[in-house]
Amino acid sequence: MPRTAGLLSCRVLDPVNEVVPLAEFAVTDGAGRKVFGGETDPFGNVLATVPAGEYRLAVTAEGFTPFHGSATVVEGGHAGLGDVTLQLSAPPQLPAPGEWEVEPMHSQIGFTARHIGLARIHGRFNTFAGAVRIADRMEDSAMHVIIDAASIDTNVQMRDDHLRSSDFLDVGRYPTMEFYSNRFVHRGGTRWGVTGALTLHGVSRTVTLDTQYLGLGNGLEGETRAACRATTELHREDFTLTWQTMLARGIAAVGSSISIDMDIQIVPKS
Repeated sequence: MPRTAGLLSCRVLDPVNEVVPLAEFAVTDGAGRKVFGGETDPFGNVLATVPAGEYRLAVTAEGFTPFHGSATVVEGGHAGLGDVTLQLSAPPQLPAPGEWEVEPMHSQIGFTARHIGLARIHGRFNTFAGAVRIADRMEDSAMHVIIDAASIDTNVQMRDDHLRSSDFLDVGRYPTMEFYSNRFVHRGGTRWGVTGALTLHGVSRTVTLDTQYLGLGNGLEGETRAACRATTELHREDFTLTWQTMLARGIAAVGSSISIDMDIQIVPKS
């Protein structure tokens, strides 16, 4: 350890004294600048070597109220905060039962794919629509989303035209992609798994969306809306998207895995 530094540590526990692994923490100095950050280890420990000084420690974890504490670190010393107990946070209010619809203006369906094994291609679909039926039990809810395949947009016209062609999406034969789900599984806190059938390129496969529910809010005109983020990973071979261009060294021009990232807002159906 450097001569002018000291140690800052604590152990993060939940209300029943079980350790909280992978909780996020950040150490900031007196001016509010982040000095160090990361995740607790498998035993819930935070351990940071920092220059001597006054520090603030913030610890956050899914489903818990954030913790904020302070410590003074002296040269060659150890500022131990001991056991830090995170308290359970109240879950956000769920949408009211009834018919809702995706609000496209404040929603986005994006994707990321590897290009020639090195760079990443980022894109999105600009045209889509969706309906959500919220049941009395959230677990009994259902949703149906339709995406216009031709609305794919990677900001490169030549590439987008190729992606629309029979080499890839073949939008002439398969103009839409559809996702239907009637299985909502609560994974704790604000996390949900939404499992359903994705039909793409004429092939249907079971897909699970890893979903974080963000809660309710109000729009500019006072309308109620609910928001969530969702991610999943697709393998294009599962949907018979097997076109390849091989470079001289045998690197695939387009990677086999495609990451999907969605920000969705829904509003009551008018």
